[in-house]
Parts: sequence; structure tokens; C-alpha cells
Amino acid sequence: MLNEKNAGGIAPGSPEGARSATGGDPGAAAEVKRWSAARKKEVVLRLLRGEPVDAVSREVGMPIYKLEQWRDRALAGMDAGLKERENDPVASQLDDAKRRIGELVMEVEILQKERQTKRPLAGRRSSR
Repeated sequence: MLNEKNAGGIAPGSPEGARSATGGDPGAAAEVKRWSAARKKEVVLRLLRGEPVDAVSREVGMPIYKLEQWRDRALAGMDAGLKERENDPVASQLDDAKRRIGELVMEVEILQKERQTKRPLAGRRSSR
């Protein structure tokens, strides 16, 4: 039979991880309670390759608006990733400056503690 399920309860031809809604009826529609990022990515890639959104929607059992949201988020993530500069000299200078500030702050704290332990009463004035 074309729609027979394998031993794991997954109908052949259905998206990976999709399980039958009834568990026993081979012709039942697939119902997915939670979509992993990898499965969403596969669906989005299908849309980006040009498959009709209504056909993909019917096949995976997800509303069109949700598939479009996934696609839009994926494209926004791609844009953000592509805008990052590699070997940006300004970013490396900023990192160096932050590192140096951290070193200086630690040095100041160490010197303040040494000063307090050597002269704990140095800040007080004598009452003459």
C-alpha cells in the first residue's frame, strides 16, 4: 500500500517527524504538535525554491500565513547574517579597547585593595 506506515508510526511521504493524527488509520492526515527548526527550514527552502505556497501548505498541514511568517523570518535572518562584516577593523579596535578597559579596571581595584591593607586608617584625621 502507498500510505502504509512504518514501524515508527510515520507515514511514508510525509514530512520527517510527522505522525498520524489517529495512530491507526493509514489514510489520516498528518498532525504535528511541534515543529523543529530543521523541519521549518526544509519547508522554507521548498518555498524559496519556488514551490507554490498553497501546495506546500496543504501537504504539511500548516496555514499559509504561518509558512509566510517562517519565510519572512528566515529572509530577515539571512539579511542580518550577510550584513555582518568580516575582519572589520573598527570592531577589532573596539574589542581591543574593551579588553584594555577591563585590564585597567582590574588594576585599579587591586591597587585600591593594596592601599587599604597597608594604611587602613590613612583617611582619618587626627584630632589635635
